[in-house]
Parts: sequence; structure tokens; C-alpha cells
Amino acid sequence: MNGYAGNILSIHLGTRSITTIPTKKYEQWVGGHGMGSALFFDMVKDKTIDGFNPENVITLMSSPLCGTLVPSGAARTEIQGIGVQSLPIGWFTRSNFGGRFSAMLKYAGWDGIAIQGQADSRVWIDIRNHEVRIRECRELDLWGTDTWECQKIIWKDVAGDGAYGDWVKVNKKGDMTTQRPAVLAIGPAGENLSRMACLIHDAGNGAGQGGFGAVFGKKGLKAISVIGTGSVKVNDPKALMKSRLWLKDQYQFDLKNLKFNTFVMGFQSPPVPMALYRYGKPRIGQRPQACVGCTAGCRGRYEDGIGNEAICFTSVFYYLGKTLLIQRQAADLINRYGLNAAEMFVGELYLKRLQARGIIGKGKEIDCPLAYEQYGELSFAEQLVKAISFRNDGKGNPHPFGDILAEGFVRAAEKWGRLEGENSDLKTGLLQFPHWGLPRHKLERSQLDWGYGTILGDRDINEHCFDMLRAFPTYYKQSGKPLPPSQDVVQIITDKMEPFQGDMKMLDFSTENMYSEHMIKLVSWHRYYTRFWKQSVQLCDFRWPDFLNLYGPGQAGATGIAEQRFFNDVTGKNFSFLDGINLGKKIWNLDNAIWALQGRHRDMVRFADYIYTRPGTTPSGYPEYMPGIKNGKWDYVITSGRHFNPDRFEDFKTRFYRFQGWDENTGCPTRKTLESMGLDNVADALETNERI
Repeated sequence: MNGYAGNILSIHLGTRSITTIPTKKYEQWVGGHGMGSALFFDMVKDKTIDGFNPENVITLMSSPLCGTLVPSGAARTEIQGIGVQSLPIGWFTRSNFGGRFSAMLKYAGWDGIAIQGQADSRVWIDIRNHEVRIRECRELDLWGTDTWECQKIIWKDVAGDGAYGDWVKVNKKGDMTTQRPAVLAIGPAGENLSRMACLIHDAGNGAGQGGFGAVFGKKGLKAISVIGTGSVKVNDPKALMKSRLWLKDQYQFDLKNLKFNTFVMGFQSPPVPMALYRYGKPRIGQRPQACVGCTAGCRGRYEDGIGNEAICFTSVFYYLGKTLLIQRQAADLINRYGLNAAEMFVGELYLKRLQARGIIGKGKEIDCPLAYEQYGELSFAEQLVKAISFRNDGKGNPHPFGDILAEGFVRAAEKWGRLEGENSDLKTGLLQFPHWGLPRHKLERSQLDWGYGTILGDRDINEHCFDMLRAFPTYYKQSGKPLPPSQDVVQIITDKMEPFQGDMKMLDFSTENMYSEHMIKLVSWHRYYTRFWKQSVQLCDFRWPDFLNLYGPGQAGATGIAEQRFFNDVTGKNFSFLDGINLGKKIWNLDNAIWALQGRHRDMVRFADYIYTRPGTTPSGYPEYMPGIKNGKWDYVITSGRHFNPDRFEDFKTRFYRFQGWDENTGCPTRKTLESMGLDNVADALETNERI
């Protein structure tokens, strides 16, 4: 089993049992998401339970590539289980994070962890190679610490007080390493069961969506620490190194010949870490930081230690903070307290709109203890974060405001009576949580792959595969820079999209093509590719797929070649790119079967009302552009400012389900389709539960 450690760790916190599952049993799913879904399906008999139910199983899975030298593919950890964040049901969902946890898990001899049950006290899991213990938090006073404090205490307990680089004795057998343990922890938000609580590893590697921090808190689980002294068996180490050098020589950026000085396209590393703070990127002794095995270094570390590893949503959480320093400090707050950055960003702006309308405030219609006279200062952000994390007024005093917000912003709006009637906040768009009770990310009606993928799935997909098709035309139009012909761009990308390659209209984002069969193929391909190559093999979302690459031959990227090449170098399998797409389709069907068992019906697959009635607008006010056919010719067309037609979307769903081979009336996979993929047992479960 090249690339595998050989065993999956199974822990039941209620009975304090620690057992192993042979990885071989689930090897057909390869790793990551596929393995996690299969494990969940087998271990959770009643799929209708709530995410806080003790029998909910949380899986943390690596892949064969984790811990190797595969660039941007050696460090992700996939987390799955029934979440507690979404509405109307806490769907079986996923999240993931980078850093070094999955690599260390492999070095310790484990391909993944499955956690079930609820402890009768507050505990943490201590993994040192094959020595695994469930330990009490009270021994180290871990409960009540933030995510950083927790990790530092565990580092000291496991590795001692030595300097970095010193040898650490891992266990009584005398196994040694120079590494520190990789720790995944919850903060006060998870301890107090905030539905937007996340998991944090190192300074800012976060598993944000799903509310898994709260699930850990309910299980009484504060942290998982792992340290290992082993290695990963690679089928052909020379071939793997050759492939890594091939990718660098043929596709990676050249510092002496940068095509862009700020933002980059394709398989390239930014010359500076990716941070999106409103007032720019800090320059204080800045250096890049990368996950295990990666050549990109997309995160930043700074001499003053503030805002380390914070990127994307985390860096813009307090978008209206008065200074760059305040914004960086606010980013640290949500990482330390363990809160989902996306929900906090969109939710905080929702509260600001309510405050501007005189609806919330001290003694107002919604009694709010937040000191809005300090808005823009760090003290305001700190009070908000603490209110949600501790379910109080943010200053240590009991108050229903924080308790209500800890349930999530949509549930809070419902509690405040703002989801009923023609002027409800989800009808007007005041509350921008358009799908499954989760916050807006991309403009759904513009970036259709993102919008459709999210509502047809379980969460904001957060998959940037086609994001360049919006980002670059939009930025270039604003700056007046010339763009490459859209037809050439679309041709390069669609030529790689097996088995639908050659259908260029898959990337026609014009209004006329919004509901077409071509768009159905795009959404389907995207679900299959990401379910396998990103979430099961665990190639990094920021770096893969490499469609369009300004340094590649003919500006074509490495996707379609590189994925299978790296996978086969490590595993020794003869596995093609299309094999991965097909396995991704199988995983997509398994996930949809699980959602059907949870109670999903096609009637539930619906955007918030404002998506059908209000034109889409961008935060900047500038229009968005994407490739599309205009007057019979390829061009870059404006895709913002439009909305979905509810009847046409319903018809789109019907044809999408038909394309998948599912029941058009329910949206549930059929027995025929499941059996064609070898999922007979899944079809049996659906029939037993009267879903088919």
C-alpha cells in the first residue's frame, strides 16, 4: 500500500475505546473525502441524528500524497460529519485545513481518525506514533484556553522546553524527532457550542464551515495532538522528485520574469503572501509560510507576530477596522477564539446595517450591548467575538444577545422575528445568507459554477477552480489592461475537462446560457473533479486545478497531466485523470444518498428569496465580467446585475437530476445509478428508509 500508513484510528469517547480499522478496507475510495464518506456511512446507522448527537462520527482523513513531496498536495486534512451550522438541517458536510497535521498523522502511522461518542469529562487525544491516549483536560488546565494557548501547553507537555531543532523523545520506546506535535484545537467558541465555531491548527489553519468546533465541544474534546517519527512509503521516489522538478521547470513562476507583481494566475506562488486586509499587506519583516511539501508559501508570517497565517476571509473579518494594525489584530481574535471567518465577516456587516437603521442598540428593538460608539476600534471587535464565544455581552456579563448570536446569524434573525413577512431580511437581501443558512461568498448569479455547486451541495463550495475567469477580466476591465481573447482562454480550459472536453459553451457565462445543458455539464464536472482530486487526493484548492498558466507551454497549465503523474508516482497505481473524475462522481453520489437519508428533497434546494428578486451587486460597485458569447462571438460579458428566475431554476434542477441519473421528482439517486457504480448497499439503505 504505497502512500498509506495502513491503519485508521477509531476512538469512541463515551466508552474510552481505542481500536484500529485496516485502511485496506476503504482503499477503493483512495483517501480524504471518499474514505470519510464511506466510513461515516458504515459507522452512523441513523443518518437523521443531529450533529450534537453523541453518535455523530467525525472523520479526519489524510490521503496517499500527504507527507510526501507533492507540491500543494501533501498537507490537507479533510474533516467530515454531521454539521451544526447549516439550515434547515445540519447536513453531513465537510471542511478541511492545511499545515502539517495530516503529514504528522501519517508519520505516526495513521491514515485517518474516526471519532464517535461523547466523553463524560473534558478530554484531549494524545497520539505519539501508535501510542494513543485519551487524557483529561484538567491535568494541563486546557479547558478555557484559546486555540493558541492550548497548542503551546500541549507542545510543552509533549516536547518539553527545548529549542526548535532539538531532539524530542516521543515515547518510552525512545522514538525521536526534531518536530513539535501537530495540534488541532477548539477555542472558547467551541467550548460554548457556538454553531459557527471552527477548528484551528497552528496560528491560522482553520476548518471553518460546518460548526465542527461546536461538535468537538459537545463531545467534550478540546484538542487532538499527534507526533510521529515514521515515514511514508513512496512507490518511486526518483520519479516523484523528477515530477516535482518538471512542474517547477515547466509551470512555476520565475522571480526574474514575473508576469504579475501582485496577483497571479495558474500554478504560481505569489511574490508576497496572500492577505486581503483593507489597507494593504503588512511589510513588517514579512516572510512566506507554506504547508508541508508546498512550493507556494501563500501565507505570511511577520516580525511582530500579528496576523500570522491569516488570509482571505480571516483578514477581512473586521473590514471596517480603522487601521491595518487593528484589522490584523482582529484576525488573530477569531483564530484564537475559534470562530468561522466567513460567517463573522458577513454577519458583522449585517449587524452594522441593523444598527445604522436604528434597529439594534442599547434599549432598541433588538437590545444590543455592543459599544457601537467604538466601532472601528479593536475593542468593538473584541467585544463582538467574546459575546459570541461566551454567549454573553462580551464583557463577562449574562446577556441574551451573545447567546442568540452564538446560534448563527440566520437563527438569530429568526429569533428576532426578522425572517417572516414580505420585508424579511432574507427577502430584501439585508441578510446575505443565500443558501443553507450560510453566508454569501461569491456572487451566485454571476459565478454560476459557484452558485449552483453550493445550492446543489451542502455548503459554500469554496472551490476556486474557475475563479480566474471572473477575477482577471473584472480586474483588467477596471484597470484598462488588455485581456487575452476569451475564446483562447476557454479553449485551453475546456480541452482539459474530461469527459466533456471540447464543449466550450460550458464556460459561456452569458445570461442566455445560465440554464443550459452546457452549464449542467460544467457544474457536474466541477462536483466530480473536486470530490476526488481536491478533497480525496487533497490537492490544494488555491493551486489546483492548473488550467491556464502564463508560464506553461502555450499558456496551458499542468492539469490533466500532473494530477495523475504525482498520484501514480506515490502509489504505483496506473490511474488516469479520467479515473479520478469517475471516482469523484461515485463519491458525489454517495454524499447525495447520505443527504437523502437525512431527509433532503428537491423542494429544499432553493436559494434565499432575494436571489430571485434582487439584482446581484458586488461590494465594490464595479460590474463583474466573465467569458460569454455576445452577438454570436466570444467576449467578456457583464455577469453581475442579474438574478435567477425561479421557474427556470426549477427546470434546471430537473434536467440536472436527469443528467445525474437521479429521480427528477425527489432529487435522490436511483437504485439503477447507484448499482451501476457498485453502491448496492447504499441503494439498499435508501430503499429500507423509503427514500427510493
